[in-house]
Amino acid sequence: MDEWIIWIILAVVLGVAEIFTVTAALGLLGAAALLSAATAAIGLPVPLQLLVFALSSTAGLIVIRPIAMRHIRQPQLQRFGVEALVGRQAYVLSEVTGRDGRVRIGGEEWSARAYDETLVIPTGATVDVIEIEGATALVYPRE
Repeated sequence: MDEWIIWIILAVVLGVAEIFTVTAALGLLGAAALLSAATAAIGLPVPLQLLVFALSSTAGLIVIRPIAMRHIRQPQLQRFGVEALVGRQAYVLSEVTGRDGRVRIGGEEWSARAYDETLVIPTGATVDVIEIEGATALVYPRE
């Protein structure tokens, strides 16, 4: 079997392993294996292929991996789903107590409870969404 095929197989195995681990290390090693496959394809001897693999994987792990990990660890800039509703304004459709009620949040009707269980929020009031528990919005009246 030609050496370049072995390098390609190694690159594919490392790439698949990277998909499952998301460490940014195995993908860089796979890229180094692809570079080594290129050196094997042009006919360079095995010691030079190993040297290309060692140098490119070391360079990738030292230079590229820290940058990739910094991007992976960055917090999301936008909230999605029910998290995006927290902090929004809502309109009370039916009286909200510590046990039940209905509010309209951005065009959608939600079941609601008062964040402070002792409050009774009348119909027509404007409230802020403090938290979402399942399909229930916990709300507090606007001041």
